Amino acid sequence: MIAPTEVRRALSPLERWYWIADQVSPLNVVARVRVRGPLPAALLRAALHRLRRRHPLLRVAIATDPDGRAPRFVPTGQPIPLHQVRDDEPESADAAPGRETGWVRRVNDHELVDRIDWRSGPLCRAVMLTRSPTAGGPDDEVHDLLLTMPHCVADGTTVLSLLRQWIELAGQACSPGPSELAADTSEPALPACEAMFPRRYRGMAGTLRLRWLLARELYRVHRHRPARVAPSRFVPFTERRTRLVARSLTAEQVEALVAACRGEGTTVHGALAAAMVLAVAAEAGSPGHVTIGSPVTFRDTLEPAVSERAVGAYVATVPTVVRYRPGLSLWQLARSISDDLAVRRRAGSHFAIVDLVGLTGPESVAASGRFIEMMERSGPVNLCLSNIGRYDFPARIGPWRLSGAQFVAGLSVCGYLVSTANTSHGRLSWNFTYVPDALPEQRAASLVQASVDAVLATIGCRPAGSRQ
Repeated sequence: MIAPTEVRRALSPLERWYWIADQVSPLNVVARVRVRGPLPAALLRAALHRLRRRHPLLRVAIATDPDGRAPRFVPTGQPIPLHQVRDDEPESADAAPGRETGWVRRVNDHELVDRIDWRSGPLCRAVMLTRSPTAGGPDDEVHDLLLTMPHCVADGTTVLSLLRQWIELAGQACSPGPSELAADTSEPALPACEAMFPRRYRGMAGTLRLRWLLARELYRVHRHRPARVAPSRFVPFTERRTRLVARSLTAEQVEALVAACRGEGTTVHGALAAAMVLAVAAEAGSPGHVTIGSPVTFRDTLEPAVSERAVGAYVATVPTVVRYRPGLSLWQLARSISDDLAVRRRAGSHFAIVDLVGLTGPESVAASGRFIEMMERSGPVNLCLSNIGRYDFPARIGPWRLSGAQFVAGLSVCGYLVSTANTSHGRLSWNFTYVPDALPEQRAASLVQASVDAVLATIGCRPAGSRQ
């Protein structure tokens, strides 16, 4: 049987929830990479066209019934738009940590706050941000490429993979060969992730297993009543927007952190999450339990497994409840987080979270009030770290030199402080997003700096933010 190459199906419960959240307040995922060398816009547009032909979910819009219910993917002929933007402020090598660079300004002013038009599609847009020319020649041209998608069809792996494929297709056009024909082969139109759950979570027995896992998750939260990031003031859901603070660790710092984590019997994810917990707990000023969410990818456990090239949202956020008391070290917290996450990943808690959305998720924006209020009270993304680890992004494609590949996640109505992390091109990009006014700028900056400082202090580095 030949797999279909067009997506014509209803949104799954998980996709529908992300789509509804985006309508209340924008929920985008953004990928960025820096490209050095001459880069014609016409070449990028042609590569976007080929990328769109490759992936069925880049050729869809979303249609609904007149009452806004029953959302479904429908084909669209609209091209992926490419916005050309000039950055008129040259960067300085000695700029202060935290100062907004051109791509960060673009992300804050547009990519995290401007919705993608799901009615007309496609569910993707691209930006080429070109720095003002200097005295150098064409080889000194510097561009930041951005790819933005709504969370209903993308996670961090999706946007980074598509960004890489986009540049690879442009590179193939520079030196066409036999591989160019293969590159235009369309990917199959995959079903919703819920339809590919492992067999142990299907049927009556699978449903009972998921409900038992879900009951255990809810009991943990009810029993410990963990502290959450409390807003300085309540911002109405429809008025919430996301703002980015970009940080990174150098290659030397990453090497030291990895070595320290191995020596302490934990993971880099555990260390970064522990640093965020320490920052939030220190601000609260009292011992107790703190919850931090960790989005868990399940691409490789679906049946059939889904490759990182595929477009879609294949993560579920698992909350870890951490006991905090003054004097507890980062490494103690890190081991607690990484051990708990490993146990619950093996148990399938991330599938239980997806099941929860299917059980209680709303069917439309008009019916979403109670679910959004539940997310506000106890949702797992209130404080969250989405870490995809080492992501292989080439340092050179075609005639171009690449650096700084990373991704950023919007918040919508899901939480107040989220960070995303990936290690590419030798650096660990650690991007924090927050809801302005709910977290005033100075408060957000303090939490970010405390998190970064906690990590640097544990590896013997002078606490100081690092900019990329």
